[in-house]
Amino acid sequence: MTSLTPLPIEAIEPTLAQYDAALALAPPVARQVWHRIAASRRHIGGDETSWHADAVDLCAVFGMNPIARSPQDSLSWDGHSVATRTEASVLIHEVAHFQLASPARRFMPDFCLGAGPETGKIDYANGFLGLDTDRREIEEQRTSLLGVIWEAELGQPAILAFQEQNWLEGAGRASTAAFFVDVLTTVIEMGLVDAEGRPLLALRCTAD
Repeated sequence: MTSLTPLPIEAIEPTLAQYDAALALAPPVARQVWHRIAASRRHIGGDETSWHADAVDLCAVFGMNPIARSPQDSLSWDGHSVATRTEASVLIHEVAHFQLASPARRFMPDFCLGAGPETGKIDYANGFLGLDTDRREIEEQRTSLLGVIWEAELGQPAILAFQEQNWLEGAGRASTAAFFVDVLTTVIEMGLVDAEGRPLLALRCTAD
């Protein structure tokens, strides 16, 4: 299992302060979610084995049939089981994909989104592509944030995924804060996150 990339806290603290300031007038739920994500930096350097076990357990709770294999050997999600020989954050991201996929795509290879960065059978996965580029991008944005929210909920360093998935790019800008609020509002309205910004054991039930 690949180790998470170390995050130099001394380098990121000013960025976090800028992000916090930009969210000063955001709805309370957005502030709550952001504060939990930012506070998750205290978990950096924690027990990765425990994080991975918790991620596998979350997959099992959602009925994703976790299997001890590498995504590079096949797919991250083959429509029946999720490959667990990867980082905890990647597994949690797959859970978020499972929640956000439409019912018609939920049990299709890689959710009909095409091959992911860890997919081994790239051509096979791309053969099931079912959304255009714009809709894939929108779903990926929602999946990214929902996965980060789950990481924070599970006591994992969600700030790492938040940074790696470019949520901190443009920190301090009103547009960056507005985008965070917009995506968060959407996953709340979809019933996947509650009014306090906590992730729910729920699935999307609407069609594409």
